[in-house]
Amino acid sequence: MILHCVGLHYRTAPIRVREVVALDDEGKRQLLARCGRSPALGAGQAEELTVLSTCHRAELYALLATDSPDPLRTMLSESSGLDESVMAPHLYHLKAVDAARHLLRVAAGLDSLVVGEPQILGQVAQAHLLARQLGAAGPVLTRLFQTAIHAGKRARAETTISHNPATVSSLAVALAAREVGSLAAAQVLVIGAGEMAELVVESLRKRQVSSISVINRTEARAQELAARWHARPHAFADLDAALHQADIVISSTGSAHTVVHPEVVRRALQGRPGRSMVFIDIALPRDVDPEVGSLPGVRLYDLDRLQAQVADSIDLRARQVPQVEALVEEELAGISSWLNGLSLTPILAAVHQKADAIRQRELAVLLRRLPSLEEREVRRIEAFSRALVKKLLHEPTMFLKRESRNGDGARSAEVARELFGLTDVGMAKDGRKTPPGDTQ
Repeated sequence: MILHCVGLHYRTAPIRVREVVALDDEGKRQLLARCGRSPALGAGQAEELTVLSTCHRAELYALLATDSPDPLRTMLSESSGLDESVMAPHLYHLKAVDAARHLLRVAAGLDSLVVGEPQILGQVAQAHLLARQLGAAGPVLTRLFQTAIHAGKRARAETTISHNPATVSSLAVALAAREVGSLAAAQVLVIGAGEMAELVVESLRKRQVSSISVINRTEARAQELAARWHARPHAFADLDAALHQADIVISSTGSAHTVVHPEVVRRALQGRPGRSMVFIDIALPRDVDPEVGSLPGVRLYDLDRLQAQVADSIDLRARQVPQVEALVEEELAGISSWLNGLSLTPILAAVHQKADAIRQRELAVLLRRLPSLEEREVRRIEAFSRALVKKLLHEPTMFLKRESRNGDGARSAEVARELFGLTDVGMAKDGRKTPPGDTQ
């Protein structure tokens, strides 16, 4: 079996692609339910699978019996409805140790839009928990994700990479402050009542913003969030009036569709000449229709535009990156040999099964020619044949395992396939060898 990672993130795909591919909780469950561990799964299908989908990335980690990432690409395409040809230029594919290193870097905060941001570690843990609950993650992905989570915890405990965290939420607030000059006197509307929205409200309060309104489709959640931070709650039916009062709108809902449309903003702008509005949309999929940004007196920032504001906030954390990279490599060293050997495991099992089948056939022929043998003699001959096969296979097995531990498990598996004539192991369903995956 081979560990694969196929995905896209904020550096490889624009927001218009990411918001289509992003999976909500139900989408993750449907994908995991299709690909849980089962002996009935054929070649090329995911024996184990975990889905990591956040505002900035959508990644599938899977254990496949093939060298090709095509099954995972197809799964992403089918789950999002986005044609593979449109998605392909934005996808990356990593295998074995490279895939593991990537996950460890993600959990440690090294691959985030904001280096060291704290939310990603919890998102990695939640992705693993959901896959375990649905039976999609088995022993391989469990060990991998536990190692990644441990690496993430170490990065935060042993370095200062997450100290004074500059999250996307806090960056959105910082951007708002630069846009309006005096943030403390601004009327701020927060759309949404989830974790990101609460972090926005918290950042606003830390900057002494006194006028904060919270609006959400579920009014009770808006009331709960507003009560915790002494803000004003609104029902979603009051969106027009809330927008009319707002100088700054920061939106972060879990909606699959836009919730702020141009006609609503046009109405909000009426009767307030000379008073502009700033929209900062940190949701994925986007909450604010992109056309809103073309209205007079409106400035609109989404996650892609926010990315351009990140550089100034990460200089201090960047000094911790080499230490965290070393920590990741240290954690990776503990599982690299095991990962390299994954592709060899089914091959070695097939070698021993084939050898034993040959032994049994030849033994049956011998015993038919010697019908007068006593039961005790038959048992001795059978024990001798088992020992002989075991001794003959011992050196080739050890050699292949050593080569695998040296970092080329896939090549060792191919050598074993050719050497022992295992043409049906690690092949596609139609009998062709599976094509090599890319290293995009």
